[in-house]
Amino acid sequence: MNWRTAIGAALLVVAILSGWSLLRNRDKGPQAVVDDGSVDYVLHDFQIVMLDDEGKESTTLRAPRLERLRADQTLTIATPVFEMPGQDGNHWTLRSETGWVSAKGEEMRLRGNVAGDSPTVGNTPPTTFRTTHLNVFPKENRARTDALVTMTRPGMEQSGVGFELDSNNNTYHFLSQSKGRYLPRR
Repeated sequence: MNWRTAIGAALLVVAILSGWSLLRNRDKGPQAVVDDGSVDYVLHDFQIVMLDDEGKESTTLRAPRLERLRADQTLTIATPVFEMPGQDGNHWTLRSETGWVSAKGEEMRLRGNVAGDSPTVGNTPPTTFRTTHLNVFPKENRARTDALVTMTRPGMEQSGVGFELDSNNNTYHFLSQSKGRYLPRR
């Protein structure tokens, strides 16, 4: 037997075994995919505008990196910048070191050096607040935290533990240990 016949016989055996294997497994249906916690997709340097049920902007998100986790369809975001429109259409800006968004987009969690700034135009006085973490509910146009918050406005500085913001009517309140200090204008 020469080498060509031996290779031909080996290839014939492999082809028959492959065909038999395919025919044997074709009726088993789709196989369950084991989720290893991997990422579905990654976005770099992007902007997303999320709309409410009426088709109006509820939140705009900009960030250098976003990952969507396959297991629960949540998003993890590096240094996110969220813009939430107020009643007059001007935007509150929220920034943090990291962000997380639920699968349906009804909750966002900002963690690490959270900074909130009022619109720079319109009737809202220039307002800033700083905290360690903040949960945002864009469909309800509100945000809250149980952490220490420091807020400054022209002529006033306030702090407290726990904070809630309603961007629909530009109201906020501290939940406990609230302190205020009026600053003279210079």
